[in-house]
Amino acid sequence: MRIPHLMHDDAKGVFGGASEQAPEVRPPVSTLAQNGSASFGKTVMNPDASFLNACFLGAYGENNDLFERLLVDLLRDHIYWRRNFHPDDPPPIPPFAQQDAAYIDFVSRLRHELQLLTARLKRSTPLSSPRYMGHMVSDPLLPGLLAQMVTIPYNPNNVSSDSAAGTIDLEIDVGLQLARMLGFPHDESAQNCAFGHLTSGGTVANYESLWVLRALKYLPLAIRSAAKTCGIQISFNGKSLQANDDWALLNLSVDETIAFADAISSQIQVDTEQRRRFLDALDSCRIDALGSVDFHRDHEGLAPPVVLVAQTAHYSWRKACKLLGLGQNHLLRIPTVDMRMDMDALDRTLSSCAEKHVPVLAIVGILGTTEYGTLDPIHEIVHLRNTWAQRGLGLAVHVDAAWGGYLTSLFREESGGLRSRDAMRQEFRYFPSPRVYKTIAALASVDSVTVDPHKLGYLPYGSGGGFVCRDNRMMDFIAEDVPYIFSNPEYRRKQSYRERFRELGRFILEGSKPGAAAAAVYVTHKTLPLDYAHFGRLPQLSIQATEHLYELMQAMAHRLTDLIHVLIPFEPDSNLLCITFNPVGNTSIQRMNAFAYRVYGHLRVDHARPLQAQQFFSSSTLLYPHSLAPAERNHILSALGLNAWSAADEHAEDSIFVLRHTLMNPWLRDSVNKIDYIAQYCDHLESLLRMELDKTPEAELTG
Repeated sequence: MRIPHLMHDDAKGVFGGASEQAPEVRPPVSTLAQNGSASFGKTVMNPDASFLNACFLGAYGENNDLFERLLVDLLRDHIYWRRNFHPDDPPPIPPFAQQDAAYIDFVSRLRHELQLLTARLKRSTPLSSPRYMGHMVSDPLLPGLLAQMVTIPYNPNNVSSDSAAGTIDLEIDVGLQLARMLGFPHDESAQNCAFGHLTSGGTVANYESLWVLRALKYLPLAIRSAAKTCGIQISFNGKSLQANDDWALLNLSVDETIAFADAISSQIQVDTEQRRRFLDALDSCRIDALGSVDFHRDHEGLAPPVVLVAQTAHYSWRKACKLLGLGQNHLLRIPTVDMRMDMDALDRTLSSCAEKHVPVLAIVGILGTTEYGTLDPIHEIVHLRNTWAQRGLGLAVHVDAAWGGYLTSLFREESGGLRSRDAMRQEFRYFPSPRVYKTIAALASVDSVTVDPHKLGYLPYGSGGGFVCRDNRMMDFIAEDVPYIFSNPEYRRKQSYRERFRELGRFILEGSKPGAAAAAVYVTHKTLPLDYAHFGRLPQLSIQATEHLYELMQAMAHRLTDLIHVLIPFEPDSNLLCITFNPVGNTSIQRMNAFAYRVYGHLRVDHARPLQAQQFFSSSTLLYPHSLAPAERNHILSALGLNAWSAADEHAEDSIFVLRHTLMNPWLRDSVNKIDYIAQYCDHLESLLRMELDKTPEAELTG
């Protein structure tokens, strides 16, 4: 197996932990190579998924009776609730309505359309089957599925407590549950307690993070402008606020900005005309009111801010910069090493920003890239944030953990503390490497996080993405009224955390939002608490499955070594594993991709053929030359036997096809029936590679 050996010595991927003292290059042949596809249970510990037997509807609908019984009972309970609201009121739909021609016609059309719908839905991708190893989606957990379905008839809108008295508190609780999993403060009686809520998806949560962080970053300048307008003398850092220059005020950390706002508020008399004039002036001086153009006009010489993301960042970050008026050109992409943010390149970019007085709104770390599931070294990003803060360049750190957020449940003790790496190593062959462990531990120090329940949370779509900030007071800076932090302190002391956030619409980007989604997430988290002994057993199984696939892929590569180059381009950090392959003797990227697409044709979802005729499903992505460091590029090309890329190779036809596997299904290794679907898949893939190679004329491979 040709394994890349370009990683830092202390930055091995998920599977680097097994050979921390070993030479950097792995042995090319695993022990599996002598025996073909390994028999069940030989390569990793026999994973026991029996604890999950009641958690899913099941690939065969095995829990149909449980699902139907609970659903019918809960829906009947809903009907009783309706009938008992005011039982003395006459029912507006009379019993004889069912005999009306219009009623009968409507029911007939309804049945017809629902039958057509179910016929169409039977063409859906079989996400519940262990034969599906494609995208970031799986069968939803039964608690979330039932909770969402049974809440929908109540139709709560979690924008405020008036429209969602039964579910608004559940959403607040979900935010605290996620905060605990991430290592944030989660005691709502604490002043600095975290806050989180659900959005329609990770993309909107990413938008919201920049919206919040921009409001924080520019508020100190707005406060100074408002004080000047009102002729109020306010001090900061032991001197007049007016004596603090733009650059100093613009480079406060998140914690410093919150403390700054509290300090300023305490200097303005309560319930006076002076305070009212100040609040009015502040409301008109904020960047939210002026917009970027007028704000920068009023602060002449102030450069627009930039957002720093890895080259691997999701395209939602580009859209976020467009929507917020930052401009996509102010999204600076940092090069990667092994699909993880390059810390040397990040440090150089920060140095350039400091030298040119370009404000940095945030560094965005990725905890699970969309293509490869790799984790940026968050601990090193946090270290750079702290280092540059001491040099006068203040910035925030947001982590896009849309994919990898729920992976952190594996690292959480039942008590809420962080598990030791030694304890975790007993459950895996390789995971977690020292870098991965430090990355997860550092989440407690970042400013905000995006995490998607509908991905590794195994929840239905509609449960969306979560936005969680480390300190709930960050949300005051985007409240839809004069900044809450400057309201009457006596009133603030009387209002609790929960009372404040029950009017959720004041603090979030979206308006109407389904309370059913919050119910689904809340019930799931209560049934399976977010720690290693409960929910964490799901990602545990998926990581063990990935380790198994990793070794079987090495064995397959060894068997094919004289026929096809097979390469794992980047060691995985989570439960995504990708491979590339090229027939021996071919040097053309275009011909390699043509061969790969023919193989993938047997593995992709193709609605032109019956789904039952397909053995397995995977997904794909593309590897572009501009996303790789020169050394990585050369290594991958050499390992695949390809010609070098030119500097101009930026187009799709110059990219490398990658076969992508997402291992979420808990029954990929069925311990009850002794079926190893992963081994079967590897055998199937190998047969496809050999078949397509036999069918391909030599001229098509050699040109």
